[in-house]
Amino acid sequence: MELLPALARWIHFLAGITWVGLLYYFNLVQMAGLKAAVADGTAAGINKHIAPRALLWFRWSAVVTWLAGAALLGAHFTDAFALHQGFELIGVGAWLGTIMLLNVWLFIWPNQKKILGIVAADDDEKNKARRVAMLASRTNLVLSLPMLFFMANGLSHRAVLGF
Repeated sequence: MELLPALARWIHFLAGITWVGLLYYFNLVQMAGLKAAVADGTAAGINKHIAPRALLWFRWSAVVTWLAGAALLGAHFTDAFALHQGFELIGVGAWLGTIMLLNVWLFIWPNQKKILGIVAADDDEKNKARRVAMLASRTNLVLSLPMLFFMANGLSHRAVLGF
């Protein structure tokens, strides 16, 4: 086993667990918890201390996961993204992961900055931001299941990529 592919695979796996784990935390735990915390007036601590830190890990683990996945594909990066023969399934997984990464950086994070007060926003902008961030996050939650399936089962050229 070559060191670089093994290291890239390990980083991809660890960062992916972090990213998807936080995705599930946000969607299955924090959203409902924040709703209850807002109702009883205790959400300030979550929004001030927990959410920003969790979102930092969330967005950067997304980048590390994607970059390590791209490194694993190596010379077959284009084959996967072009869905060339033998790379169709891993390519679908790579595309789903790319869409999820873009959702994090283009929709979730910019809107979370408004929600958390990192950037100025009035109440109407915050309400719109909550909806957009929630929809993008729920989209990623739904996409995570087929993405994990395709990435775990889709590589027919396992030996080429060190799997």
